[in-house]
Amino acid sequence: METHGKKIVKLKIDGQEIEAERGTPIIKLAARLGIKIPTLCHYDFVEPYGACRVCTVQMVRGKRKRMVTACNYPAQDGEEIFTNNEAVRWNRKLILEMLLARCPEIPVIQNLAKEYGVEETRFEKLYEGCIGCGLCIRVCNEVVGAHALGWTGRGIKKEVTVPFGVHKEFCIGCGACAMVCPTEYITIEPVWKEPGQPRELFLGPTAAVYIPTYQAVPKIPVIDHDACIHFKTGECKVCEKVCEPEAINHKQEPQTVEFDVGQIIVTTGFDLFDSRKMSQYGYGVLDNVYSGLEMEQIFNASGPTGGKILLKNGKEPRAIGIIHCVGSRDENHHAYCSRVCCMYALKFAHLITDRSSAQVYEFYIDMRAFGKGYEEFYSRILDEGVNIIRGKVAEVVKAGWAQQDEGVMLIRCEDTLIKKFREIPVDMVILCNALSPTFDTDDIRRRFSMSCAPGGFFLEKHPKLDPTSTSTDGVYIAGCCQGPKDIPDTVAQASAAAARVLAYIFKAEVEIEPITSAIEAELCSGCRICIGVCPYTAIKYLEADKHSEINDALCKGCGSCVAACPSGAAYQQHYRDSQLLAEVEGLLARK
Repeated sequence: METHGKKIVKLKIDGQEIEAERGTPIIKLAARLGIKIPTLCHYDFVEPYGACRVCTVQMVRGKRKRMVTACNYPAQDGEEIFTNNEAVRWNRKLILEMLLARCPEIPVIQNLAKEYGVEETRFEKLYEGCIGCGLCIRVCNEVVGAHALGWTGRGIKKEVTVPFGVHKEFCIGCGACAMVCPTEYITIEPVWKEPGQPRELFLGPTAAVYIPTYQAVPKIPVIDHDACIHFKTGECKVCEKVCEPEAINHKQEPQTVEFDVGQIIVTTGFDLFDSRKMSQYGYGVLDNVYSGLEMEQIFNASGPTGGKILLKNGKEPRAIGIIHCVGSRDENHHAYCSRVCCMYALKFAHLITDRSSAQVYEFYIDMRAFGKGYEEFYSRILDEGVNIIRGKVAEVVKAGWAQQDEGVMLIRCEDTLIKKFREIPVDMVILCNALSPTFDTDDIRRRFSMSCAPGGFFLEKHPKLDPTSTSTDGVYIAGCCQGPKDIPDTVAQASAAAARVLAYIFKAEVEIEPITSAIEAELCSGCRICIGVCPYTAIKYLEADKHSEINDALCKGCGSCVAACPSGAAYQQHYRDSQLLAEVEGLLARK
């Protein structure tokens, strides 16, 4: 039977009839019927060749019976397949016994062997980790297209290695080989090229295709151009093959889309202070000196250590020092308080005492636990046995050989409560970095005609009465772009800004300033000085009429253009010279 030019065959699998395109692998047809066939080397997107032999099934056609591998045996008309009869189980049992001899310490092989009653092997144990399935090589060549792996040797000496045994820059670090390795013999581990090299942050996407945030609207995945294998080698496109709506287009180019809006909420956030600027703390020079953001990754259950607190060498630290106010409350860097450091430092101390037996030392200038429940949490940390030391840390140095048993680093500080200089040996140091304005703050400020406070954050209209508005109507700020704040304060300010926007949307009319500036076209010389001094970009030059014009909706009546105009064409409405002189004359006439 043929359908759309494809030959359709009928066969039975464990007594169940199924129709399929001729040549379809048996393992796929069995999965369609809900029949599980064990395998160690099958992957949908590479050419199968039954290397592990675990997927062996029995094919029966008339009086002919033989064992075939389900992953690469094509479906034929009139055949009957048995996936779990006595002959198949005996065959798999022998194969698993040989695999167990080769890799006796691999959990996946141990568990699979136990399912078939194999607890021990009769063959000599080799204690290897690779079963020689070649799946890593095939996925690197056929899917990734990097050709960074190959075979070397023959027979029992055959093993996976780089081509010709020479390490070259073919590997792109995609991790596909580690993902498909059935025994997890291939692992991806960080390479520390230099002592003190900061840990790479993987707080964002861990795959090339991801949804930006769980609250994204619309909730559509995106492709990270820098992480996608296709944009590195020109191959792969696995996502395109499995996407049923055919919604993926790798040829799509980035576009700049412009929208006409009436109001804007600026929420550009903050940048973390670069601890390298304070070299006395050893960040980037000494191993196991981490920033607060890097520690969040370590504490994360899906992080590189699975949530365990470990040093670079894999050992558990004996003592950990947490240094507050790194870059904040410092005249050399940021004079302001970052507000969040004290509380997340206390949170770190709580997590460390909960997950390890390490001693924790906190070094603070002033403890600012100002929020609801914060003081109680501070008291709880004290009850947990955390060592709280009041004093600014002078430096973090490598410990001498005589103190290596106590800690690999020394934190030198002044304890102001006991009025003594102290040296605390630790294995790990956590730096509580200051919150800094974003690198593009000045560019955003100019673009939206906003002002900045002395600390570099955006300046609000009024710190108490109007903390979300700016000097430009229709432009609001929320979150840490206005100043350091924690999550509850950020949420509250964002809600207030959104409410202000909605209030303006529901208004039929918008009130503008009663006192604005204007320009007399007859007197304007077209010098355009007023355009440069206007802080609200309310003035534009009319090329056809050869004079400047003021937009009343944008003008705030500050008078900068009036003071700068050399020809006297700019004036402030209700405050012209003739009006002021008339007021003076009126006052004098009354007397």
